Amino acid sequence: MFLIIGIWGGPRRVYASFKFFLYTLAGSLLMLLAIMAMYWEAGTMDIPTLLQHDFPPSMQAWLWFAFLASFAVKMPMWPVHTWLPDAHVEAPTAGSVILAGILLKMGGYGFLRFSLPMFPLASAEFAPLIFVLSVIAIIYTSLVALAQQDMKKLIAYSSVAHMGFVTMGIFTVTMQGLQGGIFQMISHGIVSAALFLCVGVVYDRMHTREIAAYGGLVARMPIYAFCFMVFTMANVGLPGTSGFVGEFLTLLGSFQVNTWVAVFATTGIIFSACYALFLYRAVVFGKLEKPNLKLIEDMSWREIGIMTPLIILTILFGFYPAPIMDVTSVSVTELMNQYQNAVAAAGDIRFAFAP
Repeated sequence: MFLIIGIWGGPRRVYASFKFFLYTLAGSLLMLLAIMAMYWEAGTMDIPTLLQHDFPPSMQAWLWFAFLASFAVKMPMWPVHTWLPDAHVEAPTAGSVILAGILLKMGGYGFLRFSLPMFPLASAEFAPLIFVLSVIAIIYTSLVALAQQDMKKLIAYSSVAHMGFVTMGIFTVTMQGLQGGIFQMISHGIVSAALFLCVGVVYDRMHTREIAAYGGLVARMPIYAFCFMVFTMANVGLPGTSGFVGEFLTLLGSFQVNTWVAVFATTGIIFSACYALFLYRAVVFGKLEKPNLKLIEDMSWREIGIMTPLIILTILFGFYPAPIMDVTSVSVTELMNQYQNAVAAAGDIRFAFAP
């Protein structure tokens, strides 16, 4: 990804690629130190063995924060999210798709695979911290997205807000929250990647991402307007699209744990409607007044071929999420049982930050 941004990116590609690299390096080094400490404690780096190892509570706290440093950067969580807008803006379209569709999901996977099962006591203790960071990410980055004039930057900040729902859902450790978090990761990978492809379609023709440079495209690009509409609606969380299922389940899970977290997170959905519909209206609707847009061509067969499976998945998973839910339900149940048993066995242990 560093090379994709640094070689094929935009005018500020070197700055963006080094920022991406340094953020990732800082978090990953702390995680590496934690892995070394785990080896000294357990005598192995075999993951199934470590999952069964009972780390002391004080050690769990330090290990959990070290892993958090790496996963928070990758998600990305507020306040270590600032590398993402720069990376997205400077990356070529294909780079943005990889970033949104795959790389951002590694942090969520890390929480599910390592943080919750390996450090259950620390996860239970510091879940409120994650809720606070998630709510701030959802509300703050949604407001920042409203102020953007660059299409890619708006969608990048939207990604941070939507990944806030993932972290919030995961740390509720409820069936709805965990499955909603997993589903939201998959849905976001499809929808956000598709939105970056939509930006790439008009950027290839006009070589600008400024929202003000467009307007009235529906008159010349009706197929594009339809594709962009489907993914905008999914980004808002419209029922019948995959975006609704993940957000609804994470909110349902958080409501069981903390009502205020769910209430504040719900405001993020309202803001997402504001910035997503603003973007769509500014680009697609209005009068086709700009002279350089009057000859713009609609999507080619190649572009339609790329968008079609993404549209099908977005709507299919919106109406029929069972294929994902059925696959994840066994693992989620096992994770919940393991986590709850560990927390129940520990009782009311509180953490002392001992080296």
